[in-house]
Amino acid sequence: MTSHRAPAAAGTRRSAGPPALPGPTVTPATEPFWSGLRAERLLLQQCERCGAPQHYPRAVCRCCWSEDLRWIPSTGRGTVWTFTVVHRPGNPAWAPRVPYAVLIVELDEGPRLVAGYTGLLEDLSVGLRVAAGFEHHATHSLLVFHPEPTVAVQA
Repeated sequence: MTSHRAPAAAGTRRSAGPPALPGPTVTPATEPFWSGLRAERLLLQQCERCGAPQHYPRAVCRCCWSEDLRWIPSTGRGTVWTFTVVHRPGNPAWAPRVPYAVLIVELDEGPRLVAGYTGLLEDLSVGLRVAAGFEHHATHSLLVFHPEPTVAVQA
């Protein structure tokens, strides 16, 4: 069935504004992660039995299948494992940002995760050291990474 809109009244213009950025699908297993981002904390799950940290959040340990998991803070630091630069977004809400990068970051704690990038694209490379940041929106917060500041070594 086709849906039709009524035409705008003469002399008026419809302005829907930019589309809202899509947010996460929050589940009971992922809610602490998303709440952590709102509080500007990157949280990972850690198994109480074997000690393995993990991301993405889930009900059991990826290593030993234990259900005894807790949430721990991450340092938020890691290394770019791989990335892609997006020129044609899959959702129109991201169109104003093109080109933008999507990273897979290997955190210092071990897990890898997907996130955005807020640095200059010309500075982006595999192996780049990055630090977590947080991008807040009306309904959710997103994890983004930026280049980790370099410390000059004095001779």
